[in-house]
Amino acid sequence: MSTWQSDITALLDAYAEGRVTPVQAVEGMLSRIHALNPVLNAYTSLNETVMAEAAASTARWQSGTPKGQLDGVPLIIKDNLVTAGMPAAWGNAHLASQISDHDEVPIARLRAAGAIFLGKGNTPEFAIEGYTDNLTYGVTRNPFDPALTPGGSSGGVVAAVAAGLAYAGIGTDGGGSIRRPAGYTGLFGLKPGIGHVPRGGGLPQVLLDFEVVGPIARSPRDLVLLDGVMAGHVETSGAQRPLNILAIETLDDAPCDPAIRQAFASTCALFSAQSHEVTQASMPLDLAPLNAVWTDIGAIGLAAFLADTPSVRDSANPKYRQIANIGASKTGTDLYRILDLVFKLRNESAKLFTEFDAILMPTAAANPWPAAEPFPTTIDGHPVGPRGHAIYTGWVNAAALPAIAFPAPSKAMPIGMQLIGPMGSEHMLMGCVDTCTDAFIWPDIAMRQA
Repeated sequence: MSTWQSDITALLDAYAEGRVTPVQAVEGMLSRIHALNPVLNAYTSLNETVMAEAAASTARWQSGTPKGQLDGVPLIIKDNLVTAGMPAAWGNAHLASQISDHDEVPIARLRAAGAIFLGKGNTPEFAIEGYTDNLTYGVTRNPFDPALTPGGSSGGVVAAVAAGLAYAGIGTDGGGSIRRPAGYTGLFGLKPGIGHVPRGGGLPQVLLDFEVVGPIARSPRDLVLLDGVMAGHVETSGAQRPLNILAIETLDDAPCDPAIRQAFASTCALFSAQSHEVTQASMPLDLAPLNAVWTDIGAIGLAAFLADTPSVRDSANPKYRQIANIGASKTGTDLYRILDLVFKLRNESAKLFTEFDAILMPTAAANPWPAAEPFPTTIDGHPVGPRGHAIYTGWVNAAALPAIAFPAPSKAMPIGMQLIGPMGSEHMLMGCVDTCTDAFIWPDIAMRQA
């Protein structure tokens, strides 16, 4: 296996044994970025000091003094996370012209651990849609089929990690933006519970407190390492115990692609084979009231942000200005009612986890669609709206819960599943998935430059 195909845990072992240097790893990444990014459009900008950082890391390894757990590991960072020396463009032309002078908290922790940031990963403007395209940088494509989307809003990060243009990446998830793209590209992605990874020094939030920072990787063990650095501690637990898992295939009468249903059944069988108790049932929580106001949440947040940043507003795609206008028409009473629904959901979901250890669901109701289209308009022959494909993920953010996305058994395009747990269960979820999934499968486009 070539070095660029390693996960970061194996790469660190290679550094320690002197078989590979950070300079060699970064050079390999830059070569692949040069060859494949014109096709995928995963990166929006590159780190101009990356080779100097790699040289410094190589010197530390050669002297036996690596500075942290991630010294010399090349990562891609989603372009809505503030990272010193690069823009935090958020898909917006004005923000793309601004160079950040500091790292926000989780990025600072990664840098302190020695991570090297290759560049920034493309995202839809303001990261509020489930595909990846914007007027500033254009369309990002799926390495498994460049005609299709890798999803969003962490589309640039997953495309890079899946194609071997970064060893792992850091994304954000405010309504499924780590889990669905990870599912579309055969990767593992952790959406931590709210507060697990501290925030600070970043861009404004437009989705209340729903958005969290989490890792995207080719292996669960890499998620554990990256999460430990960003969370500021490494959790330990004994041997994994059998879990009582509630498996939910569909939500009410919402359509779901038959291939995803089949993958869900196979995943249930895998967990049962690992001695977990899997109970298939319908969703016991009433999500309809929250779903009815979901788009208002982003609209209200975007209205406030754009009102405070006229330069960003003036350069924004007109469709987002229109969304902001809708948000500006909402009242304090509207927002109060949304918050009331969120608080009720958090209380009810906490009660649900007194009966079950985890909930298993697909990450999405539809497989990837044409890359430049914002959402699929039909699923299994049924017409759907903008969030028809995203029905399984947003409620998890509103409920503040941790969840891990992982690849399900599939013979065609990757299909993602997610395991959702109670607050504080990140390590349990990663350990459970580690024993129930196969290794990452490389897309054909990645092998063209093997």
